Amino acid sequence: MEFVYPNFLWALAALAIPVILHLFYFRRYKKVYFSNVKFLRDVKEETSARNRLRNLLILLMRLLAITFLVLAFAQPFLKRSGEVMKGKKSVSIFIDNSFSMNSFGEDLTLLDKAKQRAEQIIGAYTSEDEIQVLTHDLQARYQRFLSKEDALAAVEEIEISPKISHLSRIMNRQNQLFDQIGAKNRIVYLISDFQNTITDFDQITDTITEYNLVPLQSVQEKNISIDSCWFDAPVQMLNQTNLLYLKISNHSQDDVENIKLSIDINGQEKPLGALSIPARKSIIDTTAITILRTGWHKIIVRITDFPVQFDDTYYLSFYVDEVVQVLSIDQGPPNPNLEAVFRNNTYFTLDHQPIGSVNYSLFKQYDLIILNDLREISTGLAAELRKYMAAGGKVILFPEANVDPENFNGFLRSIPANTFGPFQQAEIRAGGINTEEFIFRNVFEGSISNIRLPAVRGYYPLTKLQGRGEERIISLRNGESFIAKYGIGSGQLYICTAPLDAVQNDLVRNAEIFVPLLYKAAIATNISKPNAYTIGKQALIEIDFPDDDSERIYQFQGASEFIPGMIPMGQNLLLDVKDQIQSAGFYNLMLGEQEEGVYAFNYDREESDLSYLSADQLRSRLNGNANIWTQQARADFTQLIGEKDRGVVLWKWCIILALLFLACEILLIRIWKT
Repeated sequence: MEFVYPNFLWALAALAIPVILHLFYFRRYKKVYFSNVKFLRDVKEETSARNRLRNLLILLMRLLAITFLVLAFAQPFLKRSGEVMKGKKSVSIFIDNSFSMNSFGEDLTLLDKAKQRAEQIIGAYTSEDEIQVLTHDLQARYQRFLSKEDALAAVEEIEISPKISHLSRIMNRQNQLFDQIGAKNRIVYLISDFQNTITDFDQITDTITEYNLVPLQSVQEKNISIDSCWFDAPVQMLNQTNLLYLKISNHSQDDVENIKLSIDINGQEKPLGALSIPARKSIIDTTAITILRTGWHKIIVRITDFPVQFDDTYYLSFYVDEVVQVLSIDQGPPNPNLEAVFRNNTYFTLDHQPIGSVNYSLFKQYDLIILNDLREISTGLAAELRKYMAAGGKVILFPEANVDPENFNGFLRSIPANTFGPFQQAEIRAGGINTEEFIFRNVFEGSISNIRLPAVRGYYPLTKLQGRGEERIISLRNGESFIAKYGIGSGQLYICTAPLDAVQNDLVRNAEIFVPLLYKAAIATNISKPNAYTIGKQALIEIDFPDDDSERIYQFQGASEFIPGMIPMGQNLLLDVKDQIQSAGFYNLMLGEQEEGVYAFNYDREESDLSYLSADQLRSRLNGNANIWTQQARADFTQLIGEKDRGVVLWKWCIILALLFLACEILLIRIWKT
């Protein structure tokens, strides 16, 4: 037998008190008058022996009562196996409150069962032990140890959360808190369904902390989810049709049929048909979206699936510009072919500035800048163009024929891009088009073998230095570049090695190539803004930074209202939503009463796959370095943990025996008269 608090055994010295009282107790004698003293000796001897026996029994009862009372405070136990922790204990309990815990077990949801287990675990510890309660939220108010009563209240407040933290991160957070307070007796409980997607530890090597895993699993492991949706083209254009891709997964072991799929576009819902998905497979479906108006658009994709529904809806939003603005910087008079391309399309506007009076401050309002047959690029213009492209602008360079290539190479080297060689006067036709690049992707129907490609009468050959990041859009038949693309920051530079002048280049007469080149270059982007964000992931929303110095306070309005963090960064402003969004859906970005944007937020799909690690799989992973609690559903964890932590606890029996011996003492005094 061992003791949790052996120092209390010093109180056994109090046993001397009743012994001393017994030895030095002198009873006052009374005078008793007898008429006949013949039998006085015999009576006196018999009474004295009975009183001595009675007093010894009373002394024994008192000694036993004090002994067991002291033992109760020392908390004796019988050790069963392993080391028994003595003294104050620091206990950290993680309760999985992710969406998968909304599934039902035998009688309750897994979250309710987890909370029940946590309350039983807390009940197994004393009021002097300290307890931490953690969930996937990792809330700051629980990054400390609580009293037993506060811990029970914290467990009661736990609700399902869209946030997900891998178990390795949870365990690191628990150990950090243990280290902060210098805890000696460290005990960790992980109450979870231990899905494969979040259970990322393979071995526990920490020998200081005692780890206890409490697996809870639902009755069924079936789920269909919409994993993601994305557009074929990164930018949507008015009156253009774009393909929307839908990825849908079957996470069960059985084939599923007739999964109903529908789409809601700006409040108008229409069915897309029924899907059949093989077991443990994903399919990608498509639907065509035609944009008929400008501004912000909302799309909701839905499937019908029970009982897990958090991943059955996917939200998207996107913006279609009111107008795409193009600027042509002209060496001479405006090019009539450029005017012809943009004249009849009200979605595009074309402005002109002569090279001698360029207004650099207006660059940021344009989506595309065309350098129309320039003779040179000055250092000032080069610096402004680099700044413009770094912020996301697009530039197309058409050089004038027969000029010194160094007039352009200073600008090209600063990007860096391949530089021009001396102008080559030679008639040659284009040899191929890169239809995988955004400019010409999905532009042509069927084969492009019958398309008449442009021809040039002179061009500047580009160097072929490695590491310049050149991507050929159109090549010449001799292997040289005709139109090349370079990424600069968030923007792009397109270089045509031949002038735009129709005398040197008949590109302007090939409308099927020239028109998409200009249109799609204007809307192309290196960094596609997301159509949807994931709740719980650290996402920064980028918006344009206003020029004025006025104080602007943005606010998101949706299922909840909040003011995001604002981080200025160059010409942009980053909005940090942090952990302020808890419900999926659309959130309007407001500046006062004016709507600045609509943003879609979805729940994390990481837990869509409901496959769990069984107790045997957990045991094999951990190689015996943690306790796996596999007791039946109705087992009392308070008793089980008490026996595990302290062996067979005997203090309750000590109190019962102390009370029993006190009762015996009272009975001896009351019943056995002297």
